[in-house]
Amino acid sequence: MPNGLRSLCLPRGLGVSERGASQPAFAAPLTIALVVVVGVFAFCAFLVLSAYAPDMHDGDNGQAHALSKSAIGYAGLVEALKLAGEPTLIVRRPLQRGRAAGLLVATPEVGEEKSASDLAFSGPVLVVLAKWQTVPDPTHRGWVKKLALIDSGWTPSFTKGLSVARRPGVSRPVLRGGVDPFSPTTALPEGPIESLQTLKAPGWIAVLTDETGAVLMVRDPKRALFVLSDPDLLNTQGVKNLDTLASAVTLLRTLRAADGPIMFDVTLNGFAKTRSVLRLLFDPPFLAVTLSLFAASGLAVWQALIQFGPLRRAGRAIAYGKTALVDNTAALIYLAGREHRMGAPYAVLTAEIAAKAVGAPRDLSGDSLMRFLDRLGAQRGATDTLTDLEAQARLTQDRGRMIALAGRLYRWRLSITRETGEPKVGTPPVS
Repeated sequence: MPNGLRSLCLPRGLGVSERGASQPAFAAPLTIALVVVVGVFAFCAFLVLSAYAPDMHDGDNGQAHALSKSAIGYAGLVEALKLAGEPTLIVRRPLQRGRAAGLLVATPEVGEEKSASDLAFSGPVLVVLAKWQTVPDPTHRGWVKKLALIDSGWTPSFTKGLSVARRPGVSRPVLRGGVDPFSPTTALPEGPIESLQTLKAPGWIAVLTDETGAVLMVRDPKRALFVLSDPDLLNTQGVKNLDTLASAVTLLRTLRAADGPIMFDVTLNGFAKTRSVLRLLFDPPFLAVTLSLFAASGLAVWQALIQFGPLRRAGRAIAYGKTALVDNTAALIYLAGREHRMGAPYAVLTAEIAAKAVGAPRDLSGDSLMRFLDRLGAQRGATDTLTDLEAQARLTQDRGRMIALAGRLYRWRLSITRETGEPKVGTPPVS
């Protein structure tokens, strides 16, 4: 195309290469390797994080449980117990059945319908009833704002027969005992409590009451199941008052059986740790199997990356032709350790080949044929005699000497028959 016509057809700044459009280049090998490594690492990280995601959840969602640091949560009481030297645990898995030492504190949420038997604890259990409806605080993660009091008609399914009542305003109750495990002299002064929540519990045993006779804690007459009416006696907004904090620690210490720990259950709040097949892959003893599989996969990938050239096709186990037959026979003789016994038959075969090649008389055999061939060899310049070579072949037991003797027999045959060529004595196959 003329330059003038090309300039008319194409916009300014554009042109066509004389060699045509260039082909796109492939990515560099290093770039491909980096992409593969990053992809494998990301996939492995995704598997591990998926397996341990429930464990990594801190639970600070502002609700009423031991992982929450909000005003209605119990994380403040947990920290206070630890600072006081009390053995304290947060339970995220079902306890072993039959365990009775310690105290299990359960804080069921509104709508929870599990039974007390689901807690799988044979010792004393303290159930703290809910009280507040809240909404998340948009200005601070994990904090909440009070919305209203919950419906007073709700209680957990395993506390049937109980109902709650609320005292208007702010109260400063003093909890008094009188029933085991609290003595009649027990007096637990509390800080200010808003809308104090009390219990009406026909058929239950009143354990703690206030100065007005209102019941704040009851016990199931058939088992060590205690119910505390007001969560503000234990939660963070309550224990910020030193009187309430001291009373809460004393209350839990009194309920604890033997020297077991004070355990806060969060399985009822949706933070239970469950077993999964994926997590088993990364927990001992199955971790060793997983690491072995990853190592084997890595070696397979490495082998695939370093392989080059066409694939080598496997040949026949037994090749065709006379050469393969000879090689296999030689290998069999070598494996049997019979090489040193092949010298004498080879000398006889050499004599027969030489006699046929020179046209020796057919009536000659044995020693007479040997003498004839010796005379002919002397005439034709052979340095060895067939008689001596045949005698040495019978006596030689060493493999190396037998190979050298076979070469001498071959050279003698060439000098008699006037053949051309060099001795072709191969090395034996390696076992």
